[in-house]
Amino acid sequence: MIRILLVEDDRELNRTVCTYLRQNGYDAVGCLCADEAYDAMDGTPFDFIISDIMMPGTDGFEFARTVRKWNPEIPILFLTARDDFSAKRRGFQAGIDDYMIKPVDLEELLLRIGALLRRAKISANKKLTIGELTLDAEEHGAYLKGKEIPLTVREFDLLFKLLSYPKKTFTRSQLMDEFWDCASASGPRTVDVYMTKLRDKLSECRDFEIVTVHGLGYKAVLRGNGDE
Repeated sequence: MIRILLVEDDRELNRTVCTYLRQNGYDAVGCLCADEAYDAMDGTPFDFIISDIMMPGTDGFEFARTVRKWNPEIPILFLTARDDFSAKRRGFQAGIDDYMIKPVDLEELLLRIGALLRRAKISANKKLTIGELTLDAEEHGAYLKGKEIPLTVREFDLLFKLLSYPKKTFTRSQLMDEFWDCASASGPRTVDVYMTKLRDKLSECRDFEIVTVHGLGYKAVLRGNGDE
């Protein structure tokens, strides 16, 4: 059973989310602060972490950075009332994988957990195969019908991200936050340049399409399975 650690100082919300997760097949453990969470993680393996940002003592940013030192792979989702861009930037820089705003929609939370767990499984396997295309994260290599496709590190990371979450739209800002340094002078439209390069390099691949979501960003749509 998948074990989820919830770090949330609102007792009622903590209880509500944990109960909902248990009703949907997860083993959920609730903690009210980072120190309690550290104790819970001592000797007990978890598969997923949900954390608030504003908590007594250690805040979510420091907690996420500490967890990342211990475990580079475990999915971390921030569940917070903070809807400002600076908080999101700090969260992703600390190593989180997703960010949700309170009040929480429990059904959406469940969907995001499922998506992140699938991504974690892909990451653990280090390979992602879509039809005749294989992405090897260990060597940052892309192969179409066994032939290597020359991709830069950033092109590979962008493609791996999109194909790990088929049909999920990522905004240009989200992709910039994750794959460009915060000190970069590049603007969000730089993402467009990279998507054009990826489409060109993968023009012979018929198993998926990088779709522009006008006004938002990009998503990968798999072909031949009713997703188009």
